[in-house]
Amino acid sequence: MALDAVTGEPLSGFGTNGSVSLREGVENGFTTGQVSLSSPPHVYKGLVITGLRVQESPSFGYSGDTRAWDAHTGKLVWRFHSIPQDGEPGRETWDGDSGKNRSGTNVWGFMSFDPALGLIYLPYGSPTYDFYGGDRKGAGLYGNSLVALDALTGKLKWHFQAIHHDTWDYDFEAAPVLFDVVRNGARIPAVGETSKQGLVYILDRRDGKPIFGMEERPVPQSDVPGEASWPTEPMPVKPAPVARQSFKPEDIAKVTPEQEKVCTAMLATEGGMHNDGPFTRYGTTLSIVFPGTLGASNWHGASVDPSLGYLFMNVIHLADVGKMEKQEEGSRTPYSRTSPWGGFARFWNADKYWPCQAPPWGEMLAINVSTGDVAWKVPLGVIDELDAVGVHNTGTMNMGGSIATAGGLVFIAATNDRRMRAFDSKTGKVLWEAQLPAGGYATPSTYQGADGRQYVAIVAAGGGYYDKVTGDSVVAFALPKTGSADLDPKQSAPSRR
Repeated sequence: MALDAVTGEPLSGFGTNGSVSLREGVENGFTTGQVSLSSPPHVYKGLVITGLRVQESPSFGYSGDTRAWDAHTGKLVWRFHSIPQDGEPGRETWDGDSGKNRSGTNVWGFMSFDPALGLIYLPYGSPTYDFYGGDRKGAGLYGNSLVALDALTGKLKWHFQAIHHDTWDYDFEAAPVLFDVVRNGARIPAVGETSKQGLVYILDRRDGKPIFGMEERPVPQSDVPGEASWPTEPMPVKPAPVARQSFKPEDIAKVTPEQEKVCTAMLATEGGMHNDGPFTRYGTTLSIVFPGTLGASNWHGASVDPSLGYLFMNVIHLADVGKMEKQEEGSRTPYSRTSPWGGFARFWNADKYWPCQAPPWGEMLAINVSTGDVAWKVPLGVIDELDAVGVHNTGTMNMGGSIATAGGLVFIAATNDRRMRAFDSKTGKVLWEAQLPAGGYATPSTYQGADGRQYVAIVAAGGGYYDKVTGDSVVAFALPKTGSADLDPKQSAPSRR
């Protein structure tokens, strides 16, 4: 919509009576379907560039194309087909007409922009259906890809596909992070993308080439009838995986007798679950898949301190469990993911949100982007119940991002212990923490107040994937006045909505 900033009235010269339908043009012949924006558009030189949130199942429905609109008239300026059409590069990665009218393959997360290069970077999610690809044989561009377009024209500059023929729901959705890498005395403009699969991809943002190398490595194959697994997946030489990639029975969590009992019983379900290492498949028997669909990292991505050359990210170590089950004849999806615990089950004690493998369960880490090495890694979050019985440094489930400041601090909430913390950017030492009224499952923001002090604010609404406590607070913290040694532990009065 376009509104008059003074009156709030719709602008009649924009679209139809002040609005443009994002549904029109992507229906693929369907009369109903899910379509929305889950992340903000990007505005550049009179263009409004939009992603699109569409369905994850069934396989066919609205397309997830990225489009640019004239900000003054609402007219469509360019459209990038997330699934290549006939005659377009990448069409050969779809068998036959399997890409036609397919949904998914969309930017539902955050776009990033490089004004010096005029390139916009688009993280694309999985093609539908997420867990079965027997009806879409091939690598499936531009699913699970980072795509760079000329922001003014929508012309493809380069792409990098992180997952070929995805059957794990390993969407790219975090905002690509822009920074410089220094190698052999040369400064390289780079882009980093974190991922659900616990891999960090660092590419030259001019051409998409991996800066530290990339290897296609064999992965386990599917035993689901009709499925056509891709034999390899690309894995960075550096950085090393930042999250657990495999599980063995001896890794079972023994933090309490109850936890061991719950998890051992879960492991033995249906004759025993299995894990085949990185990229374990959801097959015809129950699998333990590390990481799961919530990822090692998710939409919140990473932050960067350019003076240090460090990229900061928080991760969880949590597996999903499941198998593929044949559906009734004539179903729109021949096979669907299921388990005795539901469609999207986790390998954890669901009553406590404690994963079933030995800790750590949540971590905060820094990667030196010029070497590809981990500079520091520490547990993120505290489980008071376990601390009280002498089990420390477990970390917790977390969802939400970090912000790095020029003062050498990294602020993050994210954890389900409902705390906000400040880390020393260089060492990873926790310098300050404060209790929140509810979990801060968001990314903090920072600003300068009218009094000249720096503030850090977080939305603390709780709930979500790892927490039953909900709230409605916006909480701001004041940094020290000049000459003060410590962060002010007194929060301002929360703004409530």
